[in-house]
Amino acid sequence: MDLLIKNSSLKNKNKLQDILIDDGKIVKIDEHIEEEAKKTIDAEGNLVAPAFIEPHIHLDKIFISDVVRPNESGTLQEAIEIIWEKKKNYTIEDIVERAGKAIKLAAKNGTTRMRTHVDVDTIGGLTPLKGVVEARKKYSDLMDIEIISFPQEGIVQDPGTEELMWEAMENGAEIVGGMPANEKTAEDSMKHIEIAFEIAREYDADIDMHIDETDDPAYKTLEMLADKTIEYGWQGRVTAGHTCALAAYEDEYAEYVMDKVKEAQIHVVTNPVTNLMLQGRLDDQPKRRGITRVKELLEREVNMSFGQDCVKDTFYPFGQCDMMEVGLVTAHAAHMSLPEEIEEVFRMPTYNAAKILGIEDYGIKEGSRADIVVFDAKSTVDAIRLQPDRKYVIKEGRIVAESSSKSKLYRG
Repeated sequence: MDLLIKNSSLKNKNKLQDILIDDGKIVKIDEHIEEEAKKTIDAEGNLVAPAFIEPHIHLDKIFISDVVRPNESGTLQEAIEIIWEKKKNYTIEDIVERAGKAIKLAAKNGTTRMRTHVDVDTIGGLTPLKGVVEARKKYSDLMDIEIISFPQEGIVQDPGTEELMWEAMENGAEIVGGMPANEKTAEDSMKHIEIAFEIAREYDADIDMHIDETDDPAYKTLEMLADKTIEYGWQGRVTAGHTCALAAYEDEYAEYVMDKVKEAQIHVVTNPVTNLMLQGRLDDQPKRRGITRVKELLEREVNMSFGQDCVKDTFYPFGQCDMMEVGLVTAHAAHMSLPEEIEEVFRMPTYNAAKILGIEDYGIKEGSRADIVVFDAKSTVDAIRLQPDRKYVIKEGRIVAESSSKSKLYRG
């Protein structure tokens, strides 16, 4: 056997468990495992959980804030405009370096899989995609990465982007992205969505779009996406990111749209760290919160996760690719403080995200791929509250990261 984890605290077990791993898989879970392994580690009664899945990040834009001008208005539109000049001069080497920095941070913090949006447009062409494809190859030992072709500049209003979207699927992208609200008319937004579905149907691909990342309730592309999902028979294969305008709708319309989202089996990814920073900035008091209706969607049993989205770029100046940090912000922003709500926050970057990516061999169970995190904490609430060390991060049965912080307190 390759690896044995002793004295693990598992969510579904009352007593400490041992976990035996071989050939990248969990082969046995029991209170006392006597088989020998090449390496044995002691969880010391700490929480052991499935490794995190990052469902929404932008590896091509990450860590660019040091080389571009500041976003003085703090708005989404200015953030996009600042990136234009940088994007024209992207190099594959630069993208690999910046993306690699994020991948290594995420791995240390317990993430072993990512889904990343990568800009595809007439400004940068396919250079961002090629850079992230190279980063995926270089760091495949640390991270499994799915790539979304993301037309941030629009499709209809950016002639040539549709052709690039088709090319992206032949050059490393697996998921079809979109940002239909960034078109000039509602008709063009619908056309944007239809183009994405046509590409997805040709390649039998999932769809993952930025939807209504705005405070303006006039934007209604979430309803369009739900209608097209049902029309194309893509239920369960579509993800809507951000959906900020849903929080700005009148309650009656919001409930109508959320019912459609449920019917279409659309997954929703909220990105609170970025949207709390960008949305509502121009409001007088009271200011809008900037994130979607998390609790209301969960009450409808819509599958939800959250993403880091941005790290030290023109959209968001902070972040460290830590899903527990984002989880803590999500809990605050969505008022998720009851015990069962805190557990749901922990499920969002684990089991819920696995459902978004269609991963079946996931979790701490026999036969599943051995992607595991050993925390320096006893419970999920402390994993979120304390942001503790990830003592061990295991990918496919192999330890890829260890962390051990020490502090001393002197008195008298």
